[in-house]
Amino acid sequence: MIKVVVDTNVYISAILFGGKPEEIRRLAREGKIQLFISENILSEIAGVLKRKFYWTDWQISEVIKEIRDFTTLITPIVTLSVIKDDEHDNRLLECAIEGNVQYIISGDEHHMQPLKEYRGIRILSPTQFLGSVKL
Repeated sequence: MIKVVVDTNVYISAILFGGKPEEIRRLAREGKIQLFISENILSEIAGVLKRKFYWTDWQISEVIKEIRDFTTLITPIVTLSVIKDDEHDNRLLECAIEGNVQYIISGDEHHMQPLKEYRGIRILSPTQFLGSVKL
């Protein structure tokens, strides 16, 4: 099974707008890919929904429960400081390493996508992932 970590921006896009990010969530719900997530990533999703989109605590709680239903929660042991400009991106890398994943899916064109790869983990946009992975 293909193992993946998805960036907060992809979760937010899937929840609010659908499209390719939602296709990735659907693949996970159908058991075609395995998504790994950490408490740090869940907290970032909740924070963005609260700060930028003014979601209520109840709405956030419901969407976090839903995400937990189709992801595998892991607790990264390693702490990285690879990306200096955005500490949250380091949490993605930590989760990916701990989950021994093949892909990180991110819409972040400034920090994550330019890496292209980290320790053998390919970093792709949702469109690149869906276009290049055989399921």
